[in-house]
Amino acid sequence: MSTAGPDPSDLDRIANAALARVDSGMLLGLGTGRASEAFIRRLGERVRRGLQIKGVATSERSAELARRENIPMVSLEEVERFHVAVDGADEVAPDLGLIKGLGGALLRERVVAYEAAEFIILVTPEKLVEKLGSRVPIPVEVVPFASTTAARHLTALGGKPSIRKNADGYPFQTDNHNWILDTAFGPMDAPAAVDARIRKIPGVVDNGLFLDMATLVLVAEAGAVRELTRQR
Repeated sequence: MSTAGPDPSDLDRIANAALARVDSGMLLGLGTGRASEAFIRRLGERVRRGLQIKGVATSERSAELARRENIPMVSLEEVERFHVAVDGADEVAPDLGLIKGLGGALLRERVVAYEAAEFIILVTPEKLVEKLGSRVPIPVEVVPFASTTAARHLTALGGKPSIRKNADGYPFQTDNHNWILDTAFGPMDAPAAVDARIRKIPGVVDNGLFLDMATLVLVAEAGAVRELTRQR
């Protein structure tokens, strides 16, 4: 997978488009990844100019950035419902199905998104695909104890799992102290069926298929922002 990032001006453009949907008094879910970090920085600028919001971050990295931006943060225990959650995605299908989790925060991202009235996704055009699984594997978060057996069952489902590792060669550990099996399935005709089968594997905590969750996708392209909404 390429490590080259999107154009920062594209990220700023979609971050500002998302900010247009934020008003004082809101509780916000703050995602993880490059697009989310661009949003957090723009949000920090607005907060310093008087916008009154509170946020919950989906990762320690995003929480640290939000604190540096002087964004008031609260714990999830203090929140019953978010007005808006803003996050990125690794793939977006035409029905707004998503693959998320290359940043390693998929479980917390799902928890926050599930509690949000509106779930806004920020992407650049290369993330748009006809079928999920076309560009990236599905991250599968597992408890370390079950990594070997989970990998065997994922292989039986037709996947090609690989333990995500740090630069030092040790397994990457999520903020929840779990491991991730990046599992390639290729382009999927029925991602909901794949999702259901993955969830039945003992030791699997979550996976990166976010289906029927996004309410709006903002795409930076050609110097503008395109809005994609889910057809109901």
